[in-house]
Amino acid sequence: MSRIRHLRRPRLATTGTAVAAAALLAATLTPTAGAADRPTRSTAIANAADVLRDRAASLGLSSAQDTTVRDVIVDADGAQHVRYDRTYRQLPVLGGDFVVHLTPGGEYRSANRATTREITLPTVTPTVKAPKAADIAAAALRAANVGETLRKLTSKPRLVVDALHGAPKLAWQTDALAQDEAGNPVARTVVTDATTGKQIDAWDALETATGDGRSLYGGTVPLETTLSGSTYQLKDPTRGNTYTGDAANQTDLCFLGICVRRAPATLFTDADNHWGTGTSTDRATAAVDAQYGTDTTWDYYKNVHGRNGIANDGRGSYNRVHYGNAYNNAFWDDSCFCMTYGDGDGNLLGPLVSLDVAGHEMSHGVTSATADLTYSGEPGGLNEATSDIFGTLVEFYAGNASDPGDWLVGEKIVRSGFGEPALRFMDQPSKDGSSADCWSSSVGNLDVHYSSGVANHFAYLLAEGSGTRTIGGVEHSSTTCNGSTLSGIGKDRLGAIWYRALTVYMTSSTNYAGARTATLNAARDLYGSGSTEYDAVAAAWSAVSVG
Repeated sequence: MSRIRHLRRPRLATTGTAVAAAALLAATLTPTAGAADRPTRSTAIANAADVLRDRAASLGLSSAQDTTVRDVIVDADGAQHVRYDRTYRQLPVLGGDFVVHLTPGGEYRSANRATTREITLPTVTPTVKAPKAADIAAAALRAANVGETLRKLTSKPRLVVDALHGAPKLAWQTDALAQDEAGNPVARTVVTDATTGKQIDAWDALETATGDGRSLYGGTVPLETTLSGSTYQLKDPTRGNTYTGDAANQTDLCFLGICVRRAPATLFTDADNHWGTGTSTDRATAAVDAQYGTDTTWDYYKNVHGRNGIANDGRGSYNRVHYGNAYNNAFWDDSCFCMTYGDGDGNLLGPLVSLDVAGHEMSHGVTSATADLTYSGEPGGLNEATSDIFGTLVEFYAGNASDPGDWLVGEKIVRSGFGEPALRFMDQPSKDGSSADCWSSSVGNLDVHYSSGVANHFAYLLAEGSGTRTIGGVEHSSTTCNGSTLSGIGKDRLGAIWYRALTVYMTSSTNYAGARTATLNAARDLYGSGSTEYDAVAAAWSAVSVG
């Protein structure tokens, strides 16, 4: 299934130098294995396979189930963490993912499972047929876009086992795709009970982000490019051949989950290796921002967390700028492993190529390759918050005087018609009029861009503490939900803790209570269970009413 995550659909408003996690890990997880002794990825997979054979029953595995490796993390001390997806009678299991944790010697230590329920079904033959599921999903997409005339609407069901929503059941997971009146893409994923036809869940499927260049938002920035003959290409051979192309204001044309036409990504070229003019009238200027955002996000994950590219495989993504017609969005799409940026309508939003948007959207790719947090309910809020957190940390990491780090999201792209100075406010999420500052039992019912506020608030409090201060030229003020006063532990430690929680402990079904546990486990691993950092994580979650 194509995984696309968007930034946010705009609405008319009526109200107004990082410490590497790898180094932290090496300093805190002892004894450290020598390079020659540290297990390889293949060794970790082999060790985990032995564990799965020996502990199949305790892990809820049966002869009807199969597993595939999604991701592997090997700590500095040699401890291994192998993440799996699961099938049941050859059907994908939503919520079937789990992580096996091994000692440096390869012995079983523990596991995190998205579901602990037994997966067994009397049949995998659906009562509700695929065309009916397709119709239900199409209706859900229309209902989510009331007032829009949708064109070229298609929907593609796939039979799955749903273990995310209570007792495992046979279900249809259907991607409904269409174009709006401006020709821009809209999409929704719908999960339907394959026995009763009842809709189980639905969510937005748009996870919605050496030369030099004069950018729109970051001043003059350095760029690594490729010389081909006498022409320079906006392609970076030092970062997995990441590149940026012009979408020529076209959109993708997709039917039944298959894209028969992709908007182009015509590689930008230049004669003198000095790109853009710093104005939106020059098409290369937005490309400068997009490439700079890709470069900076790559460097952040590599230098701070030791991650070699979005999927940790050294492979570069690519960017498409000038997508669609006045398109007020940006998104990451797993199926093309690419970032796509609209130009904005000029009233609500300008070109969506700011640095924090780039870091946000590409972090959806990191989440997809690791915990793969379901884009619905509380896991969906955590998915969005993860991108807000890392997008913000990318902005701080850049240290760009033209775009100093702050705890606002999208402040560079908003225009007067939007009515607010940013898309989101991590110090006080409710400033946007919709986001939640504090957890409650109804948070999971909010749109994921608003339920994310709880984790964004937690992240700000953990890094900066409560009270009022000026950061990046912006006044920030944050209070706690329980009346406590907090001191922050800094952005670097926040990033290290959240990254380890995401890549080692979280699963597709992790909710806010699970995120508290995951981040406490991460803080314990990095700093010790009695450390200031561990206690600060607990206090910050309590300050947003989680636990």
